[in-house]
Amino acid sequence: MMPMANALALSFRRDELYAVLDVYLDALRRDDPSLVAWAPCVRNTENNVALMLGDGLWGTNTNIGGYDLRFADLETGQIGWFGTVEESFEESAITVRLKVDRDLRIEEIETIVVRNVDSGLKFENQRFDRKSILEDLVAPERRVPRDRMLSIADGYFDTLQLNDGTLFTKFHPECNRVENGVQTTNNPDFAKLVPVAGMGCEAQFLTGNYRYDDRLRARRYPLVDIERGLVFSAAFIDHCGRLRSYLLSDGTQAESHIRRPHTFYLLELFKIEDGMIRQIEANFITVPYHMPSPWDAWFH
Repeated sequence: MMPMANALALSFRRDELYAVLDVYLDALRRDDPSLVAWAPCVRNTENNVALMLGDGLWGTNTNIGGYDLRFADLETGQIGWFGTVEESFEESAITVRLKVDRDLRIEEIETIVVRNVDSGLKFENQRFDRKSILEDLVAPERRVPRDRMLSIADGYFDTLQLNDGTLFTKFHPECNRVENGVQTTNNPDFAKLVPVAGMGCEAQFLTGNYRYDDRLRARRYPLVDIERGLVFSAAFIDHCGRLRSYLLSDGTQAESHIRRPHTFYLLELFKIEDGMIRQIEANFITVPYHMPSPWDAWFH
């Protein structure tokens, strides 16, 4: 069964959830966890490893950048944020998920910091630009129910897993994807290095280009922003590395660029309009092959 977001209806307000995020980011900028209202029990991970509060990024960040993509689940008390952080003169993409209790005290923090210096896959010419499509509200008549939104997002991962040209979700004709600060669809510049990057979302998957993605596991969908049509997800992409060559859907032979046991850990955001994926924002890092998630251990 597909993992579902916690459906306990607590009826939070967007402004109060964003206020929690602002306090958290200010405390992070100041390297002072004492400024945050913490729940009695706090679960905290950075790059898929459980850490004590105040460890990791808290001791090394020198500034929070200007990119500020935020969203919230008003039913479950979850806040998501995409931004950048500076450490030792390097700017890195960052994604944070927070969950609060009924008293607006933070009880969960999940963070990815994409440090190019050790991420295992360097992304050049990153751009952290505001995307109004991710911030705009979806008109009520263009929304779909929460469960359907989760199904559409999960269908994306089904399409990516062992990709052979079969679609298990629907893409908007203007769909674009940004990964680690680089647009990886409809991008002629990036296509000079990765030819498939010149195509749109649906066209890429119809080619069967991602056949080497063996498994999309430990999928979680902790946050759904109904008003803005956003689903926030977490997952791992496993590559056994055994696939050397394969045929695209048009019969062209392709070579896998991952020829070793390898895993990505990702936090990914899907914008859904009219039952279609309209925009994708993702940050991911390389982790040890088949690395488990501490979140699975906590909740399963």
